[in-house]
Amino acid sequence: MEVKFGITDIAREVTIETLATPDEIADQIRTAVENSSLVDLTDDKGRRILVPASKIGYVDLGAPAARAVGFGTV
Repeated sequence: MEVKFGITDIAREVTIETLATPDEIADQIRTAVENSSLVDLTDDKGRRILVPASKIGYVDLGAPAARAVGFGTV
């Protein structure tokens, strides 16, 4: 699933692919905002992304997408 973060004072958004569900990500972001802490996510390649909750402008939770297999078009 693709997650896009809009960070205040930064022109580009931060985009990651993660195996977490939208509900898991929303709960983690909600908790981080309430506690003024960091959002700690792991992408699908095992990298950790830490975003200060106080700097989040918006979060776009994309739909879970299945990976395409083969060379044909869908």
